Amino acid sequence: MTTRVLLVHAAFPHSYWGFQHALAITGKRATMPPLGLCTVAALLPRSWQIRLVDLNVEELSDQDLAACDAVLIGGMLVQAPSMQEVIARARAAGRRTVVGGPAATTAPELFAAADVVFAGEVEGRAAELARAITGAGRHHAISGDKPALSGSPLPRFDLIRLDRYTTMAIQTSRGCPYACEFCDVVEIFGRTPRVKDPAAVVAELGQLYLLGWRGPVFVVDDNFIGNRKAARQLLPEIAAWQASHGHPFELFTEASVNLAGDDALLAAMVAAGFTSVFVGIETPSEAGLREAGKSQNLRLDLRTAVDRITGAGIEVMGGFIVGFDSDDPSIFAAQRAFLDDAPIPLAMIGLLTALPGTALWKRLSREGRLRCSASGDQFDRPNFTPGMDETALLEGYARLLADVYSPDAYVRRCRAVARRRPLTRRAVRAGGLRIAARAVWRLGIVGPRRAMFWRLVGPALLGSPTRIERAIVDAVRGEHLVRYTHEDVLPRLRRALAEVRATALAA
Repeated sequence: MTTRVLLVHAAFPHSYWGFQHALAITGKRATMPPLGLCTVAALLPRSWQIRLVDLNVEELSDQDLAACDAVLIGGMLVQAPSMQEVIARARAAGRRTVVGGPAATTAPELFAAADVVFAGEVEGRAAELARAITGAGRHHAISGDKPALSGSPLPRFDLIRLDRYTTMAIQTSRGCPYACEFCDVVEIFGRTPRVKDPAAVVAELGQLYLLGWRGPVFVVDDNFIGNRKAARQLLPEIAAWQASHGHPFELFTEASVNLAGDDALLAAMVAAGFTSVFVGIETPSEAGLREAGKSQNLRLDLRTAVDRITGAGIEVMGGFIVGFDSDDPSIFAAQRAFLDDAPIPLAMIGLLTALPGTALWKRLSREGRLRCSASGDQFDRPNFTPGMDETALLEGYARLLADVYSPDAYVRRCRAVARRRPLTRRAVRAGGLRIAARAVWRLGIVGPRRAMFWRLVGPALLGSPTRIERAIVDAVRGEHLVRYTHEDVLPRLRRALAEVRATALAA
């Protein structure tokens, strides 16, 4: 009898990166597909019946559960509540449950209800995974091996509907050579970046092209330049493939800020079609960077680095953190001053969180400061006793977010990009005219932030189609960022502050 397997990607809560308030304008249901589960699916026997349900784009029905023998559930820590719900439903339906992915690897205790917790990477363990699916009993399967990515297959993107997503995803490497105290990447994937052969990366791009995808592709590497030699070898291959196929993809990725010091590498990324990069800037405080072990950020001026990357033609998406032990209330003004007219429209500022297994988690545990497990949510009370007075921390953080994602501040940062970044070739966006029409109507005519829309789009109307498209993208992203901040994040911080004050009164 053929084994029937259902892979389920757990639901994400609303977040900055989810862009949920913008999806209706783009006509999509989620930002990115479940690359991990699509890769796992490719390692399962082809004779099996395999289906994939992404809870971010569709519901999981009782019929879905009835039509399978086993359910594989994957996700990150922030998806844990959804993962637990799926496990409970599958077990109630009498189906075998196997849970894996980053959350199961770093916090397996959260998934004790599953039949199998399959922790670690899956390459090189296909037979072990098949036994976990078809076997009996309950156990915890874990591997700390860091497999070569030559064993990673072409993801099974044929199992999903590409038209439901705004962006596709590929991976060219895993791991990062740095050891930031708060980061769990090195705990999961190690400090020696492992890379795919350029031919394998080009094959993944080719598969997406043949499936009909045109537009953004996120290269989900932990640090795209973690192995610079490999990146330099890969980029010309991508550039040649893009040129031979009419530049169908607009690429973006994550990289350490020292990318700014390598002009040749920046130029090669632009030639390959990269238009933006997420950079962990974290803090303008040197004491905070030293505390976090962020040595690479101490070797250059961070604002100059951002300007250099932007000037090369790549927009910077910045990650920032408040709540380091060395922070005092002056940190909020320092973060605000750094971002005031910086070319960083997407400035993701989170409270420091101690993730399971990280060096930060271990240190705080030794100090007796951990007070609850991490949820992956940076917009609530810290999961440890902070160095700064907690009321001052939450109040300062809330004011900082309100300022950074005021319409005026967002427009100012978008204009800073336009002044510094040269126009580069963009990929063809499917449905671009429909998205533009919806954006004009929903944001520019009937939306409550009409002024922000026209301040972004109006000046671009006399420019090229590329400039107009960029302005509309900025406006759509800004609608989500501003709305999410003021309707979702700030109310949650107010509730957290009320809890802190109530606890102080009761003490």
